[in-house]
Amino acid sequence: MESWSEWINHTLGVSHSFQYKLLVTIVIALFLYGLRQLIIHLLFRNVREIKTWYNWKKGITYFIYVLFLVMVSPIWIIELQSLGTFLGLLSAGLAVALKDPISNFFAWAYIMLKQPFEMGDRVQINDSEGDILDIGFFEFTMLEIKNWVEADQSTGRIIHVPNGLLFTHPIINYNQALGYIWNEIPVLITFESDWQKAKRILLDIEQSKLKKLITKSQAEARLNLAQKKYNLSYSTLEPTVYTSIKENGVMLTLRYLCNPRKRRDSQQVAIEAILEAFAKEPNITFAYPTTRFYDATREGAKAPVQET
Repeated sequence: MESWSEWINHTLGVSHSFQYKLLVTIVIALFLYGLRQLIIHLLFRNVREIKTWYNWKKGITYFIYVLFLVMVSPIWIIELQSLGTFLGLLSAGLAVALKDPISNFFAWAYIMLKQPFEMGDRVQINDSEGDILDIGFFEFTMLEIKNWVEADQSTGRIIHVPNGLLFTHPIINYNQALGYIWNEIPVLITFESDWQKAKRILLDIEQSKLKKLITKSQAEARLNLAQKKYNLSYSTLEPTVYTSIKENGVMLTLRYLCNPRKRRDSQQVAIEAILEAFAKEPNITFAYPTTRFYDATREGAKAPVQET
């Protein structure tokens, strides 16, 4: 062993002290890595719920990182006059060379403390939208939705987003308020249609087809919890149909709560039910833009010319 140390010192110019510190650091790293793998293996055998297992895995990993720093730091700073000197030099160098990674790391701490989102939440930040798959020290990972895919369904792509974007861009969380989101389905019918009957049909469809897709008590409980943190105010969580006048007819807008991941499914259920119900009603007709061509020679006499 001493001969190897002498050879390294003579050939590479690496001091015996540095070699010792490096060797001890590697041994500690290997030991802690093996300990982490063992704990995770034992945990995987006893925990079957994926989200719980993931949270435990991340917590153990963070603990191992902190333990590694605590064990290794005294080895490398022992020759410095004080810990303050070491931290001062380190922070000055890192602040210049690692601005973005430092920002990402502090953003990770912000995520852990303030929890603007957590595992499984559906979020939008900058131009990216998706479901949170992983939260790391420097980036979080999302399963992308939308883009070229219609509605809120997955594209199958993974997005890696730097944590630091949280400090410069607003983040939109689909799950944090109610656990559900509001969705609207616009239905345009002609002016001659029985709009009052059409409105009743839409509400009946919501009660029979859409209401079972959510748990109202759960939404109310989530709202009560969110109101303790945010200034949220909803007069009702019940579905409704709004009426407005458009240039082509009467617009009926069905507004209802749905699961963020079931928006397209719920919309399909509602639209198919609307098509079936309106097909049975001769006095309800969908409106759509039309163009009419008038031929005076075929449809009637020419308008008389006024004499001047």
